[in-house]
Amino acid sequence: MTPRPATASARSVDEYRDTVAALLAPLADRQDEQVPVPGALGRVLAADVLSPIDLPVFRNSAMDGYAVRAADVAVTPVELPVAGVIAAGRAGPELPAGSALKVMTGAPMPPGADCVIPVEDVQAGPQRIVVERGRGRGEFVREAGTDVRVGALVARAGTVLAPRHIAALAAVGLPTVPVLTRLRAVCLTTGDELRPAGSELAPGQIFNSNGIALAAALRADEVDVVDIAHSTDDPARFIAALHAATAAADVVFTSGGVSKGDFEVVKDVLEPLGGTFGSVAVQPGGPQGYTVVDGVPVLSFPGNPVSTMVSYAVFARPAIRALGGLPPAPTGETTLLTPLRSPAGRRQFLRGLRTDDGVEVIGGPGSHLIAGMAWADVLVDVPAEVTSLGVGAPVRILSL
Repeated sequence: MTPRPATASARSVDEYRDTVAALLAPLADRQDEQVPVPGALGRVLAADVLSPIDLPVFRNSAMDGYAVRAADVAVTPVELPVAGVIAAGRAGPELPAGSALKVMTGAPMPPGADCVIPVEDVQAGPQRIVVERGRGRGEFVREAGTDVRVGALVARAGTVLAPRHIAALAAVGLPTVPVLTRLRAVCLTTGDELRPAGSELAPGQIFNSNGIALAAALRADEVDVVDIAHSTDDPARFIAALHAATAAADVVFTSGGVSKGDFEVVKDVLEPLGGTFGSVAVQPGGPQGYTVVDGVPVLSFPGNPVSTMVSYAVFARPAIRALGGLPPAPTGETTLLTPLRSPAGRRQFLRGLRTDDGVEVIGGPGSHLIAGMAWADVLVDVPAEVTSLGVGAPVRILSL
């Protein structure tokens, strides 16, 4: 799909989400990479992984005890001489008839033995044991390949590797695995008023939170954020920062400078370069823009903190997660616990806190209320045609 130019009227949320997906679609064409298994947690497998070995690799004891022949302990109690000890990591001798070999958990089963008597079931002397309870063939014996056979599937392509997968990959001896290459992103904020954390603020200045927030959202979706950059409202400085960003990244996110004010540097610079800027029928996050610069897609969000975060969650996150091989962010339907009002003609995404009984709208609708958003775990999706909802109404939610 090719992104369409903006129209005079505001686009719908779904239309603009599709536009963003189309803009980012070419990023699906990228190479896989091999990464060491210990560092593969959270990565997405690019191909099926087959076991190069049988697991267990050899017959071994499932208990600390004594390897015997089941026929020798069919009638108990019975006294047997102990012919030796087999520790884990060492091969033992063949089991002499009518005797026992002491074995540790995980130690190789000696040839001739077909079961293990746990230490709890014997009276042990210096060189002899009395077996008080017999065992059948195969009891407490782990046969080779009973976990996985050589050539069998260990993990399927598309799996998001969790600790349990890492354990299995390590157990079959794989040093590396093929994973999807992470997208590389740069977050570029604009504004003369922005200062880094730890600075002393002068009148009219604020801390630069949007770049850090966007980077955190991207990293949560397994994107490699290579830089969190900032530009003033000077066009020359912005274009220089933008070219540096496109040289380093697969996709660039800008925040600020996209509305209808006097110092909208992002819009002013990118529109002459073919950028499309306009309104989406949404609150917060109405002003939106996109451009391709140096062959790299650039998504431009409004600068109010909540607008930036909601814009990412609603418009970019679905495509970003799909490109990374991740499942969609969870959505669902629940019961509204607080009444709400919404502007006609705009699809509103309110911050909400989910409970066992439903969802409570928290904080106000203002796009500057970023601290209040920290208490939310979902967005409450209010359709554009709905202007009010009462307690008990069903609502759609999107996980943050």
